[in-house]
Amino acid sequence: MTQFEVHDHDVLAKTRALMSETESPKEWADEVVKAVKRNEEWRGKRCLNLLAPEAPTSPTVRALLSSEIGTRAAEGHIGRVNRWFAGTQHIDEVEALCVELLKIAFRCNYADHRLMGSMLGNLTVYHAFTNPGDTVMTASQPFGGHSSNRDDGPAGFRGLNIIDVPYNPETLEVDLEKFAQVARQHKPKLVVMGMSMTLFPLPVREMSQIVSEWGGKFVFDGAHQAGLIAGKQFQDPLNEGAVVLTGSAGKTFSGPQSGMLMWNNPELTEPLTTAIFPVLVATHQVNRVAALAVSAAEMIEYGEKYMSQIVKNSKALGKALSDRGIRMLGKERGFSETHQVIADVKKFGGGLEVAHRLAEANIVTNKNLIPGDGPEDWDRPSGLRIGTIEITRLGLNETDMETIADFMARVLINGEPTESVGKDVVDFRLPKQDFYYCFDNGYPSWMG
Repeated sequence: MTQFEVHDHDVLAKTRALMSETESPKEWADEVVKAVKRNEEWRGKRCLNLLAPEAPTSPTVRALLSSEIGTRAAEGHIGRVNRWFAGTQHIDEVEALCVELLKIAFRCNYADHRLMGSMLGNLTVYHAFTNPGDTVMTASQPFGGHSSNRDDGPAGFRGLNIIDVPYNPETLEVDLEKFAQVARQHKPKLVVMGMSMTLFPLPVREMSQIVSEWGGKFVFDGAHQAGLIAGKQFQDPLNEGAVVLTGSAGKTFSGPQSGMLMWNNPELTEPLTTAIFPVLVATHQVNRVAALAVSAAEMIEYGEKYMSQIVKNSKALGKALSDRGIRMLGKERGFSETHQVIADVKKFGGGLEVAHRLAEANIVTNKNLIPGDGPEDWDRPSGLRIGTIEITRLGLNETDMETIADFMARVLINGEPTESVGKDVVDFRLPKQDFYYCFDNGYPSWMG
């Protein structure tokens, strides 16, 4: 029987051929180290990384991720009696600091730090507040929704009946009138808004008020917007009616790859934390927790200016790309109020083709479903998602967005060879290696 693989057969075959050249495990390990270094040299130093789901960590945060504490286990809640292991008093210090810093950063009463991914945050919510067969409402992917709240993610895994939140395809806004009709018809136990394509605030207050009529709960999946929320540059969901805010630390929050959970109501503490431990998390990478704590402290100190510049750069980049002939979603509303802009690149070959062509020019983006795409377009959608987190932390501002738009237009509009554009991208990027808005380097010099 032919072996079934979900991974690319050619890539695996190439790797097996490389490994067949030697029987030395040490040399195989060396190949791993070499690949990591190649990625660091290219992606870390020479590329313009415009991925919306990624953020560079500060030097201190990065160092903590490789710290000795990461080899230690720490099952359970904070405290001598709560732990399964003795000898965790210093780990308790780290974890308590992380919890209290998250509370300050998100202006909330309760926070949990143990989730090793934001999808686990959504699964925590579904486990705590639903039973298989319950109805929930979430946004579909062409309108920006994420798989964690759909049939193929934690919501589907929980066995939930998932109803689409109605959207206006022209304005990219929730159709509140239709939402009220559909919600009152189905009476969902939860409405969970998790937007991976996110340009503008959501009507949290209005949607929360509607579902409260039958005791439904509104949950804000802030995987992408967590840093913007903490930095006071976006809506504040917990103060607008959301009962829980889930989040990812690895995006706008600019911390380690990590999940976060925040809430205010003490009655939610037991179901949420019981779902986290012992159901979904046992040991939880204390090095990651330490890195998350410092990221929270950086956000408290630098977040407002950092997030404000991210939004300014998104608006500027969206306008610059539009001015050069690339169709941008949300143009009538100023392109964006977040860390990303969305391009309709169907006329250039679609999101898959365009993303890989730009990558050849050392510009990293990702394909994305947009309104008008269907399930059949999953692998080859019409859209391109472009983020401004990393380039902002490198110290770039609105003027630099014109330069980046020029690079992209040279590839897509002018049809210049990617190799020649890529050389200019490297020349632009190489002098910019320091990350700002952190305790290591402070603010960019142009901020004064």
